[in-house]
Amino acid sequence: MSKKLIPRFSRKESQEFFKTLNNRVNQYFKDHKIPKTGNWRLYSKTVVMFALLIAPYILILSLNVSDWLKLFLSIITGIGMAGVGMNVMHDGNHGSFSKHKWINKLMGGSIYILAGNVFNWKVQHNLLHHTYTNIHGHDADLEAGKILRFSKHSKWMPHHQFQHLYSVLLYGLLTINWAIFADFFQLMDYHKRKLSYVNSKSHKTQWVGLIISKIIYFLIWIILPIFIFNILWWKVIIGFVVMHYTAGLILSLVFQLAHVIGEADMPLPDRKTGTLKNSWVVHQLKTTVNFSTKNRIVNWFTGGLNHQIEHHIFPHISHIHYTKISEIVKKTAREFNLPYNEYKTTRSALLSHFKFLKKMGVKPICIEP
Repeated sequence: MSKKLIPRFSRKESQEFFKTLNNRVNQYFKDHKIPKTGNWRLYSKTVVMFALLIAPYILILSLNVSDWLKLFLSIITGIGMAGVGMNVMHDGNHGSFSKHKWINKLMGGSIYILAGNVFNWKVQHNLLHHTYTNIHGHDADLEAGKILRFSKHSKWMPHHQFQHLYSVLLYGLLTINWAIFADFFQLMDYHKRKLSYVNSKSHKTQWVGLIISKIIYFLIWIILPIFIFNILWWKVIIGFVVMHYTAGLILSLVFQLAHVIGEADMPLPDRKTGTLKNSWVVHQLKTTVNFSTKNRIVNWFTGGLNHQIEHHIFPHISHIHYTKISEIVKKTAREFNLPYNEYKTTRSALLSHFKFLKKMGVKPICIEP
């Protein structure tokens, strides 16, 4: 399939499901007289997540404690880093954190202290992933170079037969890759492909912003501890890597359980017309999976990313409402005889993910183009 052919979703499929679902969800908010954005629960959680990120770092710099305790605090910082990403940055960049645009922009901008970049994230996540979910060659989240094979449409290589064993070791490198390499390559690629979003800044401004944000980032996390607080450079590097590895592992696993898993479909559009079999909303149901939605701790910490079905259909609704509206989505999907894929526990979803990786690691009898 030519990558120049942009996938188009079917218009033949009935839109009655989405009309019914949308009306019911809107009625829920109207009946309860609540906004679709965040409330005190999200704001209080934001304070907790930032505290988990910042407080351990301050303690590392200010307290004369053992290196083992500092290592533990680095892990806590990584947990806070993932927590801010899933609960604060994610809602902010979807415009669902607050009804005020400036607050969404501020919260979305927290990605800079997580080593990321707003422009790159919005293009990859909001534009490509949410539009072309699980479509090979268009959803960047399925691309893992030649190291991992997430789709049957990707080229198989001999080392993939072991990916279910080594993949988890690579997952922890997600955010440190953002910090050092990925953002620069992504920005070059997106500008080359002329990808952008509404009100995005100019090419030159994007590069200036990226370079300045990276300088500030490494000043805070690397230069400051070494030259101002006189911490040995190798201890700083170890702490930095441990922090990122913890965050990267959490974020990678949460995202993979939603799409790179046995029940998630990975359709290709028609080679000639670029048309997909389903409408966009049904496509989301078939390519997305929920997990552990009854677990309060998972719901709270993952920022509702375990409710990926609800998030993909209603990305502009804050995650704090997903538990409630999931009942509406599930009921409506069943009424229209549509799939609603979910795992009851995180453990069962993890097992399914690694079984899927093992399956994708088996050499195909006939490799699809």
